[in-house]
Amino acid sequence: MQLECYAQRLLNPFRGVMNIITYQGAEAVTTDGVHWDIYVRDTELVQDLANSSRVQTSDIRYGSWSAEQGLKRGALYPSDDFKVLEHRGAIVYEYLIKQHRRVPFPLRDSFELWLLDSEDQPLALLHSAVREEDVELDCHIDWRAGQECHRNFSSAAMQVLERNVEAPRSAGAYLTRHVNMRAGAAPQAQWFRRTSDRRGEGLQGINLAPHLCGRRLAADAFPRYFLREDDSSAAHRRLIQDFLAWQAPWLLLLQNLSRTTRSRLEQLARTRALAVDKHYALYPEIVDEDALNVARVEAALRKNLPPAQEPDDTLATYYIELNVTRTN
Repeated sequence: MQLECYAQRLLNPFRGVMNIITYQGAEAVTTDGVHWDIYVRDTELVQDLANSSRVQTSDIRYGSWSAEQGLKRGALYPSDDFKVLEHRGAIVYEYLIKQHRRVPFPLRDSFELWLLDSEDQPLALLHSAVREEDVELDCHIDWRAGQECHRNFSSAAMQVLERNVEAPRSAGAYLTRHVNMRAGAAPQAQWFRRTSDRRGEGLQGINLAPHLCGRRLAADAFPRYFLREDDSSAAHRRLIQDFLAWQAPWLLLLQNLSRTTRSRLEQLARTRALAVDKHYALYPEIVDEDALNVARVEAALRKNLPPAQEPDDTLATYYIELNVTRTN
């Protein structure tokens, strides 16, 4: 096995990108492009088992590294097996020193698990995988807005939606319930292999109707920001669009965005200074450097203040455009 460098999305909901350097069970990973964690695991323990790629082995922390602080080693284990793992970890570490400035690495998670709506169309992206052997069928298929969304996201649409006495208290909780209701009483999820032109080849799924296996969907059948924006209710459309605007610091991590879309996302992202600062090193392109620098200066000032909830000034979703270059 050769050294590999690639990136994979963090999903359900989309909340960032993991960049990975891997070699024979040793991995260096980062979600901010600055701080790296290095792990090793003994893959030989399961290599003779059937479906060994699905058997989980425990990770051992080799250490953590950043250019500023250097390497901080994990615990050492005096055994022959660990000497092998130590060697592999050292190979990844040495490669990391040489290659860490190359981030972001190319996104390679082309296998996608989509929650389907009541008409069997992709509704929300749940999981992804780099290799087909990593496709899982034993997982929950409920979409989640995420804990940070529950705490910090708000939308003017809730002024209308909260008239429903059964509405959850937070916009995030309401959105979670609404998306899963669109999946119907008997939800289905399907894995797709996304091709280079972004079409989808239907694979197996969870609770999936047999006739859906093997189907092919056009690129525009898949929501470009991983959550369907169309809805019969204007208030629900506004809620979803406000959520996607709130996700702007993460959406900027995507590759192959048009410059127009990226510029508009940068304007939206400025209101979430800490999130922008955290992911800045992994943005594949920056259109308006000044706009993001304003956010980074604010983040630097706020890091010296007592912790406080990040303000949520969700803007109108004017960034949404038609016929743009689709994301990876």
